[in-house]
Amino acid sequence: MLESRHKKFSYYALLLPALILFLFVIVFPIGMSGVLSLTRWKNYQMQGFVGLANYGKILTDASFLKALGNNGQIVLISVFGQIPLGILLAYVLFRKFVKGVKFFEMMIFLPITISSVVVALLWNRIFSPVGVYTALVRSISGNPDYVMRISESPYFAMIPILFVLLWMHTSLYMVMFLANMQRIPKSSLEAARIDGAKEGTILIKIVLPALANVIFTSSIFAISGSLKSFDLIFAMTGGGPVDYTNVMSIYLYKHTFTYNNYGYGSAVSLIIVALSVGLISFGRGIYGHFQKKFD
Repeated sequence: MLESRHKKFSYYALLLPALILFLFVIVFPIGMSGVLSLTRWKNYQMQGFVGLANYGKILTDASFLKALGNNGQIVLISVFGQIPLGILLAYVLFRKFVKGVKFFEMMIFLPITISSVVVALLWNRIFSPVGVYTALVRSISGNPDYVMRISESPYFAMIPILFVLLWMHTSLYMVMFLANMQRIPKSSLEAARIDGAKEGTILIKIVLPALANVIFTSSIFAISGSLKSFDLIFAMTGGGPVDYTNVMSIYLYKHTFTYNNYGYGSAVSLIIVALSVGLISFGRGIYGHFQKKFD
């Protein structure tokens, strides 16, 4: 009995620092944001409680809805672009379909090691109206008046950002999948090859089921990272022009630190948290459904 008590005390003692850190770093800020979201601020001073008025204003603001739509595009390119492409690249390197595997691993992984601000400045030089892409099209087409105007389109202004995000973050998922593919027993792969299975069948029937947990974890990272995207987009476009590339984190930043409306910004932050929890819970439900189906 005494030994059992000592074990329980040891468990609680080990968990206590993490619990305290979680309460002060996660729970307390969210709780304070919840209180602040019910207030209105002006000139760094709280003017009083306004109830749910901030939420109503946010959800009817066309600028926020545009930012929400842009974040939705980022979620889609992350979950259905970065992760599948990362799996494909990892499989190509894992099966050694190309020579110089180590070289390609290094080159594909390189973008994630570069600062987001540096990446943004680099691609701005390419996608700007007088950048490398414009110069290349002028030289190929022979039209000296060509100017890239995709950033001026409310429907296509996000395409350069989505491309850069795909280029930059796919490498991280590739490394994760490649590391886990190396844990798959080679005997299973060789047996499939002897039985006449093609590479597509091996990928779908053997590799993907073995990576199910990693794919789910990667999806959580992709969703949470997509909803809080800030640094690269802020450095590339600042959310402009005319909010065409605005996202929720930039919307939050402007209202909190430019307009000094802390209550409004807190409400936006809670909406982002709610969306993150909702999408991750939805993903967990889908994963659980397929897990039961294949068990």
